[in-house]
Amino acid sequence: MADELDELIDFLSNSSPQVRGAAADIVRGLTGDSDGLRSLAARADRALPALLRLLASVGAGGAGEAAADSLVNLSQDGDLAARLVVLGAVAAAMDVMVKRGGEQPKLARSLVMLLVNLTQVESGISALLQVGDEKVQGLYVAKLVRSFCRSSCDSEDEDIFEHIASILVNISKVEAGRRILMEPKRGLLKQIIGQFDSTNQLRKKGVAGTIRNCCFEADTQIQNLLSIAEYLWPALLLPVAGKKIYSEEDRSKMPPELANALSHEREAVDDSEIRERALEAIYMIVMQDDGRKAFWSVNGPRILQVGYEDEEDLKVMGAYELIGSLITG
Repeated sequence: MADELDELIDFLSNSSPQVRGAAADIVRGLTGDSDGLRSLAARADRALPALLRLLASVGAGGAGEAAADSLVNLSQDGDLAARLVVLGAVAAAMDVMVKRGGEQPKLARSLVMLLVNLTQVESGISALLQVGDEKVQGLYVAKLVRSFCRSSCDSEDEDIFEHIASILVNISKVEAGRRILMEPKRGLLKQIIGQFDSTNQLRKKGVAGTIRNCCFEADTQIQNLLSIAEYLWPALLLPVAGKKIYSEEDRSKMPPELANALSHEREAVDDSEIRERALEAIYMIVMQDDGRKAFWSVNGPRILQVGYEDEEDLKVMGAYELIGSLITG
């Protein structure tokens, strides 16, 4: 079996497209099985470069898609993900996505999922942020955000770029990623917040997590956050506002983007993680004097008071209470 697997890996680099394609299909099948993954991982020094070359080769067609799927499965292992980053997998994935993603949507979707796995490791985040090269730093991120915001689709099966939401959460866990997303000239965070209205829960959860992570910079970036307040407050407050219709008196103290939404009954945000992330972000904002003033100016305390009355999740209730202790203490 060992000799057969070595031969199979050799076939990934065969001069015949048919042979490469057949070998890639077999390798993809092996990566769907734990034993196959272990066997390929033991030969990662040969298998990973061969799969990356096949992915990047022009005219790879179905073989390229099979290679991408294999790399997605292999990169779930953190050690293999780190090795792929060293081999240039981030740049390869971005390059192929830009050049061939439009023609091969299945390939584009797999490449996004590959980047999700690669940005689970620190080196992968740095590679995607292009840290160290000021001329291009943030270019990959801008391209991903553009695809993410341009491709929203009501059918999750057809949403090729939905998993970019997870990439954004991953890169916003580090300061360099947050800085790129929050840079006013780029306007990336504002674009991302716009996706909170999506019916796709993966997108919605990713946006909530990204906003929450960016709010870790509130102590130094509060003015940048408040500069997009008309987009930020609805994304943070509406999920935790409950389902009730707010009184005219309450709405008169809110900006139109909140008052209009709260003038009628709404479907509740069922995902407790989204509600919790929104409250965590609000907490970090109101820790700052300017953030607290802005929160009061949109009648935020009243919204949380009403939302708390509808809340049943104990963990989320604790997040409400934490904010309450801060603004009333």
